[in-house]
Amino acid sequence: MQHNVILVVLDGLNHEVARHAMGHLQAYVGAGRAALYRLDCELPALSRPLYECILTGVAPIDSGIVHNQVSRLSSQRSIFHYARAAGLATAAAAYHWVSELYNRSPFNAARDRHTDDPSLAIQHGHFYWSDHYPDAHLFADAEHLRLRHAPNFLLVHPMNIDDAGHKHGLDTPQYRNSARSADIILADYLQGWLDAGYQVLVTADHGMNNDRSHNGLLAEERQVPLFVLGDAFSLDPGAAPRQVELCGTVCELLGVTHDKPVCRGLLK
Repeated sequence: MQHNVILVVLDGLNHEVARHAMGHLQAYVGAGRAALYRLDCELPALSRPLYECILTGVAPIDSGIVHNQVSRLSSQRSIFHYARAAGLATAAAAYHWVSELYNRSPFNAARDRHTDDPSLAIQHGHFYWSDHYPDAHLFADAEHLRLRHAPNFLLVHPMNIDDAGHKHGLDTPQYRNSARSADIILADYLQGWLDAGYQVLVTADHGMNNDRSHNGLLAEERQVPLFVLGDAFSLDPGAAPRQVELCGTVCELLGVTHDKPVCRGLLK
């Protein structure tokens, strides 16, 4: 069965902060309408390598996207590519590195900030390049894409949690409140997405440490959340998804042919 999917990547969100600070998402969990899992991100715990991992199912050591300064098109097939090959519509409201990985590199703001090109892997996009670009604006960008283009796959990627972590560190009011703010913004959209028939995954690329950074093996850097919402998910507490399985799992939901690993226990 083919489902439409929204994947939300809350950049830099540590699992424990997601567990205790995101009350709206946890209300769905408490009502038996969602599940929260804990993932260990792949290494290195850096953004661009893990965007590639989430979207292609390939660990950084194998993809070659091994740090944030590797600025080139991906050599892997992503969710966007599989969806396009199946004739589905794709969209993303995301940091410009996502455009560089799957559309065009280097990013040219005048050309690429607002993308509407059926020939590209990400057909419709709003891309930003300032880490403090407001999450509220980013979610509005994503909703504009959804309402205008009705994409089968939509990536939503805000940056303010990560930005707060780099400025203030993990164990700070600013970092925790940035997560709470993202949860409140999500509350404006989440039920509407579900009512429109979307399956929704909310996760993160990596966490954050008290040094105001991430790249190592500390639990707070590697442990990230995965909330799943929608009638295609099993909500099985025994499921043990891995970050490299997110791409294949989304492809399964989309009903497209792929060759990526899948966490079978996550889906009905």
